[in-house]
Amino acid sequence: MSFAGLRGWVFDLDGTLTIHQHDFPGIRSKLGVPPNQLILEYLASLPAAQASAKRTALDAIERDLAGNARPADGARAMLEALTANGHDVGIVTRNTKANALLSLNQIGLSDLVNADHVFGRDDGEPKPSPSVLFHLAAAWQLDISHCVMIGDHLLDLETGRNAGVMTIHVDPTGTFSWPDMSDHCFVSLTEILDHLERHLETNLER
Repeated sequence: MSFAGLRGWVFDLDGTLTIHQHDFPGIRSKLGVPPNQLILEYLASLPAAQASAKRTALDAIERDLAGNARPADGARAMLEALTANGHDVGIVTRNTKANALLSLNQIGLSDLVNADHVFGRDDGEPKPSPSVLFHLAAAWQLDISHCVMIGDHLLDLETGRNAGVMTIHVDPTGTFSWPDMSDHCFVSLTEILDHLERHLETNLER
């Protein structure tokens, strides 16, 4: 599918709409999560009381990070262009919804994203489950094929693949570690927007 057919744009938040700041090895260490294990999945394997305490600690760590979030290059221009031209925008994050809304406010994007279309880890099965993407497509009255998943991590790309939608990997380093999972690779949201403006039949309004 060409970019021209896309109407529902689903973004990861941390490291995609914001500048990457999460030290996941450090967070794992603080929480006692074994190296290279997914944090949420490990916590889900623990006894309820132990898991609850660690989730509370994780929420606090990520809340502090959300309060210091900074926008990624091109984040506002990208969302302004999409919303001005009638495209739907959603966010799917493995953070909490409360922290996600705090981050959006901190980076000055809360006016461009409907809070009902922001989904955190407690609002459904976390990524890489595609369930929230299907929920968003239904809410937007779109066929899932007209949606796209944009993110900086393998979990984002896996989510898109699991939903059968186009995947866009954003990596400011230009390394692009998962080419087999990515339909398109860009170093910034600004580069994505430039690509859109060149390829859509009607240029997006800036």
